[in-house]
Amino acid sequence: MQSTLGAAVAVSVRRFIGTALGAFIGAVLATWFGPNILVFGAGIFILGILCTLVARAHFRLSEYLERSTYRFGSIALAVVMLVVRDKSAWIVAIHRITEISIGILAGLFVTVIWPEHSK
Repeated sequence: MQSTLGAAVAVSVRRFIGTALGAFIGAVLATWFGPNILVFGAGIFILGILCTLVARAHFRLSEYLERSTYRFGSIALAVVMLVVRDKSAWIVAIHRITEISIGILAGLFVTVIWPEHSK
């Protein structure tokens, strides 16, 4: 939770973009290679390069694609790749993105209906 709606939206965008990138990369790698710690490390590296390239290519997005985006993406990648599952990695990735999206919407809703008042 952030103290203002503007700060909450900025963090929410970073969280969503990072989760989507990490879940996508995790699903691709888990589908091709399965749960493997070396492939996971390569995925973390690829995610870092991707976040940097997208931020530099799209100057407007550079404020959103910072270290926290990479951190959120790394968490999603770990959940999709390394957690034992009985479903496809793509299903796990979609569930992770959905879970995070619901959490973001709930946090923004609470921020709107219960704003912090200046003292």
